[in-house]
Amino acid sequence: MSLLARGFPERARQFWLNAFVQMTRHATPPGLPKYGYLLESDGAVRGVILLIFSSVPGEASVTRCNLSSWYVEPAFRAYAPLLVTHAIGRKDVTYVNISSAPYTRPTIEAQGFSRYCEGDLVTMPMLSRSSNAGKAVVFDAGRKPSVDFDSADQRLLLEHAAFGCISLWCATPERAYPFVFRPRIMRGHVPGAQLIYCRDRADLVRFARPLGRALAWRGWPFVIVDANGRIPGLLGWYRRDPKYYRGSRPPRLGDLAYTERAMFGV
Repeated sequence: MSLLARGFPERARQFWLNAFVQMTRHATPPGLPKYGYLLESDGAVRGVILLIFSSVPGEASVTRCNLSSWYVEPAFRAYAPLLVTHAIGRKDVTYVNISSAPYTRPTIEAQGFSRYCEGDLVTMPMLSRSSNAGKAVVFDAGRKPSVDFDSADQRLLLEHAAFGCISLWCATPERAYPFVFRPRIMRGHVPGAQLIYCRDRADLVRFARPLGRALAWRGWPFVIVDANGRIPGLLGWYRRDPKYYRGSRPPRLGDLAYTERAMFGV
């Protein structure tokens, strides 16, 4: 923790305390590291990489690993590639890097990562042109829907609410659809909410107005959505901010469940 605090001086020590609490709470798939890997020399920690392993929602056969914060002391930087190579060595895991600094991207691509998302759309969903939501009702995940829903979705919503996310059901007369958002402050003062999870990004477009009203009522009028360009049906502006993966199956846009975005709020 002290090493991470030195490597990321812009983040207070309390941030890392909270991060480890969240990782302790998270149910890591069996046989995989709970927190990540360390680089040690003469009994002292010289490098660290945090890894968040999870089962991909709706795809029990796929394991995902979010490469989160990592840092190696300057005197041991020659060993940093060995630390990363060890961390991303499993063939049965899809690895993601969703918060790369621009200067690190050539290195990430040299490590075998490919872009799966070029940026995000910042939108005010309550102003959406979409009008096919029907009689949709939005309510907190703590309330059990009276219509059909997936129990796995309910578990995901409740777990993310414990991380500090906004977990919502959007229910039609036929079934309930899950949505998870993480509050974020943009440009130092603009209140927004990152889309963390939905079953299909088309659901966000379909229910944009009722979801947007529910989020605005909670104080988060803007929503940030992973995208490779503008999204038909949503008004907003597009920003470049690539995300990467390494593995056989690229992540689905609109699914950042059990990543540092959801768990740490970064």
